Amino acid sequence: MNWNLWIRQSHRWLSMVFTATVVANFVVRVVDSTEPSSWITYSPLLPLFLMLVTGLYLFALPHIAKWEGRSSV
Repeated sequence: MNWNLWIRQSHRWLSMVFTATVVANFVVRVVDSTEPSSWITYSPLLPLFLMLVTGLYLFALPHIAKWEGRSSV
């Protein structure tokens, strides 16, 4: 599998994980009236950070290809 395709696929899966953790965060807050534990509250941050890294890479791909004289990926 191509490196760029691997990054793109990882970004897609990370977005699903991020969405699931945000939904779980809201569900826990609705079901439990007390403040949830910190690992529930901060669980979306890791996939969000990884999505930031992969998203910036994917954003830069067409610009890098243009600088190198290739067509867009």
